[in-house]
Amino acid sequence: MSDTTTQPPAKTLPSTNQILKLARYVGKYAKLMVIASVSVMIWSAISLVLPWAVQTLVDSFFITHNLAQLDNITFWLFILFLVQSVLGFEQNYILIYVAQRVIADLRLDIQEHLLWLPLGFFTTSRVGELVSRVTNDVSVIQNALTEIPVAMLRQIVTIVGGLALMLVLSYRMTLFVLLLAPFLLVIGLVFGRRLESLSTLVQDRLATATSVLEEAISGIRVVKSFTKEKFEQKRFADKVEETFRTIMKRTKIRAAFSPIVNLLGLITVTAIIWFGGRQVIIGNLTPGQLVSFLIYMIMVASPIGELATGYSQLKEASGASKRVFEIMEATPEPMQAKKAKILPRVKGRVSFKDVSFGYSEDELVLKNINLEVEPSQIIAIVGPSGVGKTTLVNLVPRFFDPTGGQIEIDGFNINEVDLHSLRAQIGLVPQETFLFGGTIKENIAYGRPNAKMADIVKVAKAAYAHDFIKILPQGYDTPSGERGVRLSAGQRQRIAIARALLKDPRILILDEATSALDTESEHEVQAALDILMKGRTTFVIAHRLSTIQNADRILVLNEGKIIEDGSHKELLAKKDMYYRLWSLQFSDSLNNDKKKKPAGNSH
Repeated sequence: MSDTTTQPPAKTLPSTNQILKLARYVGKYAKLMVIASVSVMIWSAISLVLPWAVQTLVDSFFITHNLAQLDNITFWLFILFLVQSVLGFEQNYILIYVAQRVIADLRLDIQEHLLWLPLGFFTTSRVGELVSRVTNDVSVIQNALTEIPVAMLRQIVTIVGGLALMLVLSYRMTLFVLLLAPFLLVIGLVFGRRLESLSTLVQDRLATATSVLEEAISGIRVVKSFTKEKFEQKRFADKVEETFRTIMKRTKIRAAFSPIVNLLGLITVTAIIWFGGRQVIIGNLTPGQLVSFLIYMIMVASPIGELATGYSQLKEASGASKRVFEIMEATPEPMQAKKAKILPRVKGRVSFKDVSFGYSEDELVLKNINLEVEPSQIIAIVGPSGVGKTTLVNLVPRFFDPTGGQIEIDGFNINEVDLHSLRAQIGLVPQETFLFGGTIKENIAYGRPNAKMADIVKVAKAAYAHDFIKILPQGYDTPSGERGVRLSAGQRQRIAIARALLKDPRILILDEATSALDTESEHEVQAALDILMKGRTTFVIAHRLSTIQNADRILVLNEGKIIEDGSHKELLAKKDMYYRLWSLQFSDSLNNDKKKKPAGNSH
């Protein structure tokens, strides 16, 4: 998916059988599957020649000792088996190619769909669980997409062809063999249903274990700081053990399935030897026909068992596919209008008109917000925790859509404009900066991959990041480490600011961008932020009120409403909630300073 995609990809997945949903992925390679299927049918037909050749040898050559006939039969058998080998290579190669291609397509579709899902989906999903579905579950599905259907086709051709030839040889013995089929069908259905439910449970258990491992690794600093290594080890071990026990339940059923099918087959073979031997003795069959019939029966019995096994594997894959399609059928981000307008380069006037929002229908977080923000204004948003400060600014880039009212930018209703052109003009610097595993240069240029090196250095200098970057082992080509773990919080934040500067947004959102920093880092980051905010409409969510004294306007949010709106001095003069918040922080700061003073310096 290119970075110019402007709306979520349309998914037209039927809600019926899981296997039918998967079949559409194979349909893209229908021509190759037809070639493979034809090869399979010819391969299976050639296999049916061998019993006939054995019958001819037993009934003719071993009596007449006709060497010419022996040479003729073996020559044609050699040719047929050579053709069969070529067809075997062809079908195997095609099936592997299609299987791997289909799995790649499925994984790409899942990832693409995941990227278009709303933020709310990820707040209720665990990363390890999602990764497990994209990797482990898709691997279980792989055989069901290509190998099992073609193998079942091979088995059907062998069964139908073998039964037809068996009927020609002896309809009595053939009817006797067919008594086996209903038993196999019942066994396949019973075992298949159980395997489907257990397969789903195995994938659930495996995903849970993966999530626990991912959390422990991602939060390794917290784990170590609380000396919880043994706790996390036991937590993961418990999940692995649960997975193991569930796998063994499934294995027990699988292990019981094949012997039962084989036992039925061997009982039938024994009975045919007894019955067929009597037919030879009384002259109804020749020895060659009995031998040929036995070979055909074995050839037919084996695919019947494999057909039942294939059915059980399809049921397992169906269980895994349910988990995959839970993602694929999740509702993507709010679709934009069919004729969405491209948002031109904006000045940055933002209007909230009677905007309300709630994560559930029962409880609104924001209630009838009305707000006019002029271009280049710096708007600080403060208030108690949980009152909806971040929620309010998240509505601007349409991370969520209002449940009531509308938001306009330069007079354009953001629900009617192209989503990509909207977000291209909005920059975000969050409290916890996320850096990707590439180099420093790649992280700064994330929004403009083709940016010139001179531009990257320019924004790094503006963000007060150039000085520490140039002394890194490889400078701008230094890997940032997983999530930027090799850098300090202040360094990561300045790289995020450089990234935002390079994007050059018209509207900027700073979500407590300095609250997690020490005093020295905060001073450097704040200097970089001052440069970043210049000339841009900026929304600042601040925990430390000392950082927003110079904001053009300060909004105090409480109980879902804006209860105060003004400058720092104006709000202090009102002596309302902002005054109380300021006084509380200021008194805490004074108390901390007094505690730090050495004894005897109070005079």
